[in-house]
Amino acid sequence: MGGGYVLDFSNRNFDEFVLDSVDMNIYDAKYDNASGSKANRLRAFWTLEPNHVVSKLLSDLLQCAREHGVSPGDEERFNACSRAVERLKQSAPVADLGAISPISDEKEFAVLARSVRQAIERNEPAEGLDRLHTFSLRYFRTLCERRGITTEKEKPLHSLIGEYIKHLKKIGAIESEMTERILKSSISTLEAFNHVRNDHSLAHDNDVLNYDESLLIYNHVCSAIGFVEALEKRLSALAKAHPDPLDDDIQF
Repeated sequence: MGGGYVLDFSNRNFDEFVLDSVDMNIYDAKYDNASGSKANRLRAFWTLEPNHVVSKLLSDLLQCAREHGVSPGDEERFNACSRAVERLKQSAPVADLGAISPISDEKEFAVLARSVRQAIERNEPAEGLDRLHTFSLRYFRTLCERRGITTEKEKPLHSLIGEYIKHLKKIGAIESEMTERILKSSISTLEAFNHVRNDHSLAHDNDVLNYDESLLIYNHVCSAIGFVEALEKRLSALAKAHPDPLDDDIQF
């Protein structure tokens, strides 16, 4: 970031990139560090924001750098930065919170994702459980619609996930039996999420769940969504590498 630059971003492109990555305004006055250059704003962001937010933006910046080509001489620095991202993720109360991002352009989806993350940023996971449930429902309903799976409004979260996993198995997107078993175990676990949402969250007039159990639920749900996000990215990359339309007979 010599000379105040960040990669090859213009001010506008940098602003758009950060907004897309973490839904935050890098040109907010609180990042007016020293000269106010892109590099200094990024340094201020690192200092002021929680570890999981910093790790998400850094991860996306590294991916951008990789797409533009990393020279052999920079490979070790790139790897060192990647290790730093992983350390930041592990130090966060919810390691995969960055996976809570909208996967459609619906404004309500973005607002919902932001409120789920903010509950962890305030260290109040119990207050975000109902929104985490709603986010998960919308997330998997969107994925199912993209895969041609029916998504009746009354279909519960665990049913959507079950049909999504069945579809992944059918197209050969799951390589190991253990992965399939882990995903299937998530179905029964997330079925219980309906009970938590109705009886232990702010969705209704309830006594909310205790802190530790709320954090456990956050971690489990975010981990599952994080895996699905990585899998969908892999399938998308394969689709781009093989431009023929994907169908149910293709084995990945």
